[in-house]
Amino acid sequence: MDEGTRVSRATILRLPGYLRFLQQKRQEGVETITSTVIANTLGLNSIQVRKDLAVVSSVSGKPKTGFQVGQLIRDLQAFLGYDDSSEAILVGVGSLGRALLSYAGFADYGLDIAAAFDVRPDLVGQKIRSVTVRAFETLPAYVRENNVRMGIVTVPKEAAQEVADAMIEAGIRAIWNFAPAHLTIPQGVAIRNEDMAASLAVLSKDLSRLSD
Repeated sequence: MDEGTRVSRATILRLPGYLRFLQQKRQEGVETITSTVIANTLGLNSIQVRKDLAVVSSVSGKPKTGFQVGQLIRDLQAFLGYDDSSEAILVGVGSLGRALLSYAGFADYGLDIAAAFDVRPDLVGQKIRSVTVRAFETLPAYVRENNVRMGIVTVPKEAAQEVADAMIEAGIRAIWNFAPAHLTIPQGVAIRNEDMAASLAVLSKDLSRLSD
């Protein structure tokens, strides 16, 4: 990929889907695959698929046989940073926080939730998988001592801004927000909001259209 090429957000959002599909095909013993097969399976246009893959891989698909699955997987993992593990912290050990801490699949995407924080004294000291729950007030010291750059917010909406502010002041530069709240974030900090209400609205609309 040309270092000067600007990659659209839409392309980046499609890349993990390609990776999951290719990993599945490799498990099935598939060694080569065409952009047409990828496009048809994922409901995309084959031209778009070729353009997206050209962004992350210098290996062109060959006529009829297509792309080498193994090489394409490695290129996607490198582009997305999944081959370089990143540590993150999580704040809010409620039901959603526990579910995320219990999910082992993050390791496949280069994410290691190294520590969790909560304000409830009864949770402090507990272990979820191998992650120890710590007191929220110890977050700044932990982030600075361990040079953590990513934070995950899974607290109620009333506490989300306070948590984000504490993360940013401590040195966090990327926030994955699961709280149903709009967060005010300064320039220089990346944020990704997981809006479950919006996703449900889209799904409900699609269901309604299919039912017509």
